[in-house]
Parts: sequence; C-alpha cells; structure tokens
Amino acid sequence: MARWCYRHRLVVLVLWVGALFGLGAAGTSAGTDYSNVFSLPDTDSKTAYDLMTKAFPERSGDTDTVVWRVDEGASARDAGVRSRIEPALKEIAGMKGVGEVESPYASKEAGAAQISRNGRIAYAQVTFTEQANEVPKGLVQDVVDTAQQAEKAGLKVELGGQAIARIQEPPTGTSELVGIAAAAVVLFLAFGSLFAMVLPIVIAVFGVGMGMLSTMLLSHVTAIPEVAPLLGSLIGLGVGIDYALFIVTRHRRGILRGMRPEESAVQALNTSGRAVLFAGGTVCIALAGMLVMNMRFLDGVVIAASLTVVLSVLAAITLLPSLLGLLGPRVLSRRQRRRLAATGPEPAETSGLAARWSSYVQKRPRSIAALAFVVMAFLAVPLLSLRLGATDQGNHQESTTTRQAYDMLADGFGPGFNGPLQVVAEEGDTGGLVATIRETEGVARVAAAPPSDGISVINVIPTTSPQSEETDQLIDRLRGDVIPAAGVDAHVGGVTAVFKDFAAVTGDRLPYFVGAIIALGFLLLLIAFRSLVVPLTAALMNLIAAAASFGVLVAVFQWGWGTELLGIGKEGPITAFLPVIMLSLLFGLSMDYQVFLVSRMHEEWVHTKDNARAVRVGLAETSRVINCAALIMICVFSAFVLSGDMEGAMAGIGLAAAVALDAFILRTALVPAAMHLLGRSNWWLPAGLEKRLPHLAVEPREAPEETGPVPHARVAESDGEGVTSASVVHGFIRTAEGEPIEGATLTLLSKAGRQQDRVTSLADGSYIVAAPSAGAYLLAVTAPGYAARARHIAVAGEPLVYDVELAAGEVDAVN
Repeated sequence: MARWCYRHRLVVLVLWVGALFGLGAAGTSAGTDYSNVFSLPDTDSKTAYDLMTKAFPERSGDTDTVVWRVDEGASARDAGVRSRIEPALKEIAGMKGVGEVESPYASKEAGAAQISRNGRIAYAQVTFTEQANEVPKGLVQDVVDTAQQAEKAGLKVELGGQAIARIQEPPTGTSELVGIAAAAVVLFLAFGSLFAMVLPIVIAVFGVGMGMLSTMLLSHVTAIPEVAPLLGSLIGLGVGIDYALFIVTRHRRGILRGMRPEESAVQALNTSGRAVLFAGGTVCIALAGMLVMNMRFLDGVVIAASLTVVLSVLAAITLLPSLLGLLGPRVLSRRQRRRLAATGPEPAETSGLAARWSSYVQKRPRSIAALAFVVMAFLAVPLLSLRLGATDQGNHQESTTTRQAYDMLADGFGPGFNGPLQVVAEEGDTGGLVATIRETEGVARVAAAPPSDGISVINVIPTTSPQSEETDQLIDRLRGDVIPAAGVDAHVGGVTAVFKDFAAVTGDRLPYFVGAIIALGFLLLLIAFRSLVVPLTAALMNLIAAAASFGVLVAVFQWGWGTELLGIGKEGPITAFLPVIMLSLLFGLSMDYQVFLVSRMHEEWVHTKDNARAVRVGLAETSRVINCAALIMICVFSAFVLSGDMEGAMAGIGLAAAVALDAFILRTALVPAAMHLLGRSNWWLPAGLEKRLPHLAVEPREAPEETGPVPHARVAESDGEGVTSASVVHGFIRTAEGEPIEGATLTLLSKAGRQQDRVTSLADGSYIVAAPSAGAYLLAVTAPGYAARARHIAVAGEPLVYDVELAAGEVDAVN
C-alpha cells in the first residue's frame, strides 16, 4: 500500500483534499447539534429532573442574567438608577431573539426578591428564544453592549449566563494554531528542513480537520457533548504530529544511509508505519475503556476522540507516503543533501548526548531510579486532596463580565444563590417539608412554587457556594435525614446536585475503569514482547505517571498554584469527568512511548541475549525521538490553556504534565534504570505461556542494507523447520586503560576474504556485527590514532562476546 500511495501520489492527495472539502461543505450546511447530558440514570438528581420535566416543561430558551450594583449609600431602587436601567432592559426585550425580560421594577411584590437586602445589588433575567449554543453571538453582544451602556459613575453593570460566556471565548482554533506554531518550531529544530517540518503538521491538520467535521455531522445522529470536539482536536493534534514524526524520521534515516527515496519511504511505512498502526490502536482501545464507566456523556467523547485518532493514523499511512513522493530527496535539508552527495551514505550510529546518558544510566541505575521515584512521589502528594466536582462561572478570570456578575450575585444574595437546589416532591403535603428544610443547617432561603400535576418544586438556596464541601454535605443531609423524616417522597435536583452525583458515580466506577485499561495494556505488551516483567513494569510506571500528573493538576487548579500566572481564573474542584478522559489519553500515549522504547530493547535482546546492552542501546537510539515527540505534545497540549474553556485548560495542563513526566523522567530514567536492575528477568516468560500466546510483530526487523554500513544487523531466528539461524559477534572496543573508543571500524570477513558485515563502534565503545552462519571469520578493527587489530574468531549458533583492545603506535599481525 505504501508503494502504491508513493507512486500514485497525486491521486491520493486529490482524494484527501476532496474528502476534507466535502466534509467541510456538509458540516457547514448541517451545523452542529451538540448536547451536554451530565445526568446519570438511577441517581436522585436524575429522578428529580424527570419529575420537573413532566410537570414544568422546560422553557424554550436559555436564561441569562443582567446584574447591577450601586455605590455605598445608594439604592438600586433610586430613580436615577431606574432611569438608566429600565430603558436598557426595555430595549433588550424588544430585540429579535429575546423572549422576555423579568425586571425587578416590573411589580413591587415580584421584584422584591430580585433586589438584595441592602438594596445595592439587583438583577434581571433575560430569556432567549433559543438554547445558549444556538443564540447568535451578534444578538448576545448587542444585549451586553446595551446593558453596559447604562453604566455611569456609581453604577456598575455586568452579565452572566451560558450565552454570555460564549462571546468571551477566544476565536475558534486559537489554541490549535498556537500549538501548531510551537510544534513547527520544535520540528524545524529537529529536522533542519522546512519541508520535513511541514509534513507532520499537514498530516495532523488533515486528521484533526476531518475528525472535527465528522464529529459535527455525527452530533445530529447521536449525543455528542460540546467539549468532545475540543478534546478530540487536543489528542488528534498530538498523535497526528507524533505519528508522522516517527515515519518521517525513519524515512530520512533511510535516505541518509543511501537508499532511494521510494525504497526508504516503503521501508519507513513497513516499520514505523506498523508501529503507528499498533500505537493508534492502543490509544483507541484505551479511549474505548471509558465505556466501562457506563456514562452517556462520555460515549460522545469516545466517538469524537477515537474517530480523530483513526483518521490521523489513516492520514499517516496513506497521505504521508504520497507527500514523501512529491518531495523526494528534498525531505532532507540542503546541507544534508550536499553532504550525502559529497561523502556518500553516512553510518547509522548513535552518539552524542543520548549515548552518553544511556551509558550513565547503566553505570548508576540505583541512584537514578531512586531519584526519579522520589521526584514522581513528591509530585503525586497533592493527589491525596483531590476533590471532584464541577467548574462554573465563578472560576472564570476576574476580568470577565461573567465572573463579575457571579461575584456580585454572591455578595448580594449569598454564595449559594449561584447554585440553587430543587427539592421535587411527588404528591403529599409539602408544607411540613418546607418548614423543616427552612430550619436545616446550611439553608439560607426556601421558596415553594405552586404545584403542577401533583408535583411540587421547593427552591433551596444554600448558605455556601456550589463548589464548597458544605453544599455537598447539605445535599446529603437533605437526602439522608430531612426528607425521610418528613415522610414525603421527594428528590434533590438542580445543577449542583447533578454534578455531585456525577462525581460520586465517577469515583465509584473509576477503579473498574483503571483496572480494565491496565489489564488491556498488560495483555498487549505481554503478546508484543513475550515477557511478564515488561508489562508489569509498564503498568506500574503508568500508575506512577497518572498519580504525579494528577498531583500537578490538583496543585494548579484546586490549590491555585500559578492560576493567575497562567491566566486560567479561580481555583476550584477538578471537573468530575476529567480523570476518566485524562487516564484514557495518558495510558494510550504512555503505551506509544513504551512500545517505541522497549521494542528496540527487545530487538537487541533477541540478537545478543545481553540485557545490559539491550537496555543501553534501546535507550540511546530512541530517547531523542521520544523526547522530541514529547516536546511537541507538550506544546500542543499547553496551548489549550488559550481555549477559553476551563475543562480544556485542565485537560491541556494535565496531559502536558503527564507527557513531560512520562517521557523525560519515566522513559528516559526510571524505566531503563529499573530494567538494568532487573537484568535478564526482564524477558522471562513461562514456557507454557509462550506456546499459547499469539505472535504479534509490532515492528518487523529490517534487513541489512546493501549500501552503507549497518551498525546493528537484524538476525533471523530459527523457524523450527531445520533452518539454521545466523548469529552475531558483539563486545566493546577499548584502550589499554579501559576507555571506550568511539568510531572504530570493525569488518567481518569470510575465509575467502569477502566482507560479511561492517559497523562503527558507538560512544560507549560497543559494537555488534552479524555473521550469516556458523564458521570461522576474520574480525578486523581500525581506528584513527590506534594500531589495527585482526583476529580469527569461531562463530557458533549462539552470540559471541568478543572485546578488542587497541593501543596507540603498535603494529599487530594477524593472530
């Protein structure tokens, strides 16, 4: 398929562009029909909601609030205040799209409740004819401008509500564009080529664009929450850029080794492309784990995020090879192309900082593992105070009109005014219940509406804010003590009660969800790497990463550390559904990095049966691309702080912290250090289990290339039918003082003098050459500034360990 896409690149490109514009046209004409359904079946708040819907049909539109406050010593009832407010409210009531306006000046009896006791704060309710997400933003802006034009010295006017909040959001796509720009900078620094930098971004844009447009269309046939496209684009941008990065990196490496661009692209898709398919599948499976929660609200998130990931993977394995065909060798920088033409293919060797760090981890695994674990444990400490709940307009930035209106209502009518409770009673005498609730601790005011169809609604204003623990305790007190004592069949509802029930159900079901995705990840890694210890280690590391990232989330959003610096408003509880979404994404992304890291280690282990070398080489050859991919994801996720959505900001900061900790501490330090300490037991698997497990090739072994040196030859194993496997010779090149020699050239020759393999030693002096079969060979070693060495060696069926010592100024004959 990769070859077909490469050769028919214009056809593939036209199909993708046509699909994107086709979906765009369909999505624009159909619009969106997102729905936020937070209620859960079999909960008290859901029962209350159903009864209210039956007796009091919902108003057709969204209701927002105009709030005004006068200075000390004045009153909202003053003629001067009324002369400015009443004309503004009358003008708003006459606007097309506004259903009605309830003013405190309409009647003395009804309006009294809309003016605070001290007379300084009053509010009016504006009811639109449509729901908040369908009200035109132009109309909302006209309402805001008209109301605030009534301001004067000593009179302040602010507005709150869902429709008002929509016009405060930054322009759609701001966070995505900032994330893409930051990723572009990282890609350019990594590749040094403008064309190579653009490729991953184009793939991500196509994947995310088609995912969001498809989600828009799906919102008409199934329940998709409004936050789902935001979370889908967040994960889609991250994985889309990363997956393309892995493939482009392998493709560039192949060209630099001397392969033709077409063959390099095919090999890149056959190796890294397979890994991308596996990684994308694991992310989708982890997302599907949210279905274990049995929450209708999360089903739409699963659909949006999984669809975006699938389309990003599809773009990476079909659109990307076509773009590689269009670019040809220009995927390399001009400097790389000139050097390739002048000096020929370069050796594929790992040196520099990555190799030095890998050797350092091997020398000091205990101290590095201990330090990394202490850092992660310290960051996880705030998790102990995690409290799930819901954000509201009280968490907006202080400069926003919604936050100002929220605070003014809390000052004038009490903190609980912004989160009233509804006690819904079906039949029976509610007079005694109202009296009992009025005397209940934590209740500020109680008002009973006239019954309808035998159903009564009692509005309860708590003394505390919707997000406080005391309000949660009041709900429990009403449900557990007050209502049963009154002998009335009643239920506690309202937005505050709904979110409390949502948080309680999430907390109860979260262990099952975590267990499901850990078990699934364990099974996938068990099959891929034929080991019990590797998946156990990965599961433990994932839990550590989750704990530390949630600790950062609690410190920032619940404790308020750095909220003003980040510009994300006031601290509050963590959104109830966020742990489920974050854990799904975190486990999926962690699996990507684990597979990429351990697959290289496993490959080296299969060749040499040397655990120390396998871990060292695997870390040296993958840490750079893992860290680059992680840095891109951190940029993309962090940019969602600019989304204007508190849930989006929480998810962005939480996932950015999770990726940073996972890539830079766990996969770069703690995992390799732990694997060094565990030794050969990393790869232990009972023989009986080995026979029963299916075989899953995450990334096929590359055959040795005919052009250019191959530092690590891939060795075929026995197929069980009498075919003899090849073997390898490996060891270290050192000086007489024991110092490693980097860049030494080792050539393996047959008895007839024919070259079998040629490699260059790594930064730690290590090497590995492949012998096609058992027999006698000549191993020649040369290095600038040292005398050459040549030794006859006998290679059997098992890997041969052979260290070579070079000395300056000596002449050595063939031994």
